[in-house]
Amino acid sequence: MIVKKNIKGFVALISASLHEALNKINNNTHKIIYAVDDKNHLLGSLTDGDIRRWILSTPNLDLNTALVDIIERPCFSMHVNCEASLIEHAFNERITSIPLVDDFGHLIAVAEPALNYFCIGDKRISDEDPVFIIAEIGNNHQGDINIAKKLVDRAIEANVDCVKFQMRDMATLYRNTGKSNDASADLGAQYTLDLLSKFQLQDKELFEIFNYCKEKNILSLCTPWDLDSLSKLEKYGMPAYKVSSADFTNYQLLNALAKTGKPIICSTGMTTETEIQSTVSFLKRKNAQFILLHCNSTYPTPFKDINLNYLSKLMLSTGALVGYSGHERGWSVPVAAVALGAKVIEKHLTLNRNFEGNDHKVSLLPNELKQMVQQVRQVEESLGNGKAREITQGELLNREILAKSLIANCSLPLGTIITKDMIDIMSPGQGLQPNRIDELIGKKTTREFKEGDIFFSTDIHGETKKKTHYTFNRPYGIPVRYHDYELLKQGVDLDFVEFHLSYQDLEITLSDYISPNQSIGFAVHAPELFSGDHLLDLSSYDTEYRERSIKELQRVIDQTRKLKQYFPKTKKPIIVVNAGGWDTEGFLSKNDKQKKYKLIKNAFSQMNLDGITIAIQTMPPFPWHFGGQSHHNLFLAAIEIKEFCQETGIKICLDISHTMMACNYYHWDLYAFVETIAPYTVHMHIVDAKGDDGEGIQIGEGDIDFEKLGKILEVVAPKIQFIPEVWQGHKNRGQGFWNALEFLENKF
Repeated sequence: MIVKKNIKGFVALISASLHEALNKINNNTHKIIYAVDDKNHLLGSLTDGDIRRWILSTPNLDLNTALVDIIERPCFSMHVNCEASLIEHAFNERITSIPLVDDFGHLIAVAEPALNYFCIGDKRISDEDPVFIIAEIGNNHQGDINIAKKLVDRAIEANVDCVKFQMRDMATLYRNTGKSNDASADLGAQYTLDLLSKFQLQDKELFEIFNYCKEKNILSLCTPWDLDSLSKLEKYGMPAYKVSSADFTNYQLLNALAKTGKPIICSTGMTTETEIQSTVSFLKRKNAQFILLHCNSTYPTPFKDINLNYLSKLMLSTGALVGYSGHERGWSVPVAAVALGAKVIEKHLTLNRNFEGNDHKVSLLPNELKQMVQQVRQVEESLGNGKAREITQGELLNREILAKSLIANCSLPLGTIITKDMIDIMSPGQGLQPNRIDELIGKKTTREFKEGDIFFSTDIHGETKKKTHYTFNRPYGIPVRYHDYELLKQGVDLDFVEFHLSYQDLEITLSDYISPNQSIGFAVHAPELFSGDHLLDLSSYDTEYRERSIKELQRVIDQTRKLKQYFPKTKKPIIVVNAGGWDTEGFLSKNDKQKKYKLIKNAFSQMNLDGITIAIQTMPPFPWHFGGQSHHNLFLAAIEIKEFCQETGIKICLDISHTMMACNYYHWDLYAFVETIAPYTVHMHIVDAKGDDGEGIQIGEGDIDFEKLGKILEVVAPKIQFIPEVWQGHKNRGQGFWNALEFLENKF
């Protein structure tokens, strides 16, 4: 059981509105709030179920209704001094939090069953949340408040979650009142007392630093080394506490810390197995929220003495979250600890390892701390979720190139019974994988095969027949290449096609693939890759690189004008462009993004755009560039897109898959996003998405609600043309496109 005394998230005034209560219920663990009067007397409770029932019974819903008109009174509560065992016994499936009151009915605390998480400030520490990283400043400020502030600034730049300091009341902590010149003290004690006498910050300076952290919007914690220091920190309002290894068996201090009701982070250096188990039992009896950090208190710790595998035993023996506090050189061990389950990492920070004092020798410099944080984030991301193995988007690209397919080694007339001797196994991996050969053998062909044609899953299970006409109230088309244009458009009434160009396509003779006077319209998707591995980037800071991108895109524009001769129906063709803004290292600052938007604007001003419409494609956060993943920075956020279009007059291609992935990553609302950029949209790629990098999957298999999307588009973007841009949809004579169009007919 855990007793929480910081109950702000559970409490609402009886005069508060239903809207306020809903916000609190949405944010707390047990979906409940307790109503109090202005004297903090407990008056009743309100759960999310109570609200649902009230809504169903109330004809005219008003979120401004006061809780006094809704609340159930009285509610179940227990006395704050009740025995812990009795409180624990009261929990059941229905009661998952219990308000604790004093003799006068004041709400003092809320009891919860023991849960494997806790919160410090706005940070939650659990198995599901990112690792909580502490930059331990301790006394590495050398007693100089300006150095302390610099250390805070460097910690912020390293993207840690928290900075930590230490407070000691020397007069009460040491039996010699902390005198550094005590000749009777041991050598080690003399050295430590000498350092502390020189490098302690005064209490008022520490509080100034804590306030500085608030101004800088970073969480600060402090280790109280004695009861007097704890009392001072409590008066200040410290949200949680760190216990040093030296005090792990100090039950007097631990008891006082537990009484605060705040989370306690405990280092376990210099302790035995028995002492760890005893302290864990003590903290549990006190209903404390705590997490243990595996630690070796040697400066520096030899790698052979670290014993990281003890983390798993610590987890099992305590049944709680664990972390790691490191005193070894470097940062490989904390990163490895994350892979072994550590949810809190603590590492010392210094500005100079040559400063006086033990801690500096085992501390990280600011750039090293930043690297450690980056690597911790990379490792925790790489750990994944342990769910069933799925092929990633990058693997799909490489699987097609490197894997093998089942291929017909001879001509097969319609109705042929397929036998093993008719099948070869060859690259590329665009069709049925070799392990499905037994499923294919014995099937009757439903189409004619030429030698070398690839078998697909539809040759086993049947296929969705291509319809002559699909019914939409907006123009629709499909993506094509020059070489498959005639094949894919046969037998279906398309409004237009979108030519997906490669850089080699800019060298071909158009009349070799297209006959004059085509009856449908067209659009063009500009290549992203050009010869010499040149990825189009109109925002590159490299002038030579950017100028080449401008020239390559102008070649695409020139060929698009030539295509107009073959497609007289299209007077001003659309060219879909990925304008650039990716970065292999990470996301860019707002300032850098603004600079790059200006470079793109300038790039288009240098091109001859007569007779065409540029449509810059909305982008995903993690684009794939032929097997390599990058970070994209431009044309992701709706407000940035809107501002760019208003300033330049350039239009947008709404790629709904890209935008869904961006919304998933940044927690934006997809449908509000669509409404924002709809006025600037002239073309759409309609396809599903999964997560933040699952691009181009078949419509209906991902995260998008296409029925909802269709209704919104009907209002905000009527008549805007679209294609179903299903990845590999052109394979098997466009089977993926026909499946998608049939699905969308029922949604749009």
